[in-house]
Amino acid sequence: MKYNLDQDENKIEEEAKKYKPVSEQKKKKIESILEKSQKKKVITLRLDNNDLEEIKSIADDEGVPYQTLISSILHKYINDRFVDKKEVFKVSELLK
Repeated sequence: MKYNLDQDENKIEEEAKKYKPVSEQKKKKIESILEKSQKKKVITLRLDNNDLEEIKSIADDEGVPYQTLISSILHKYINDRFVDKKEVFKVSELLK
């Protein structure tokens, strides 16, 4: 029985012809990087009850689980991408 591919499947088949195989060593290195990036470590964190309730409220407003919000905040902070909107507005007012 021959299967008829849809438009997306045909595109995948065409693009697959352009791919080049990689060495087994490079494949293992890529798989190792992907595996490490997907691992999460479970921790215990003590927070002030009021802070936790505020985080849960913000997470609810954003439509994300509060643990995801905490993880996102920490990730942005350690990668120097955390921006406080209030501070940005203060600076912009000073520059006017």
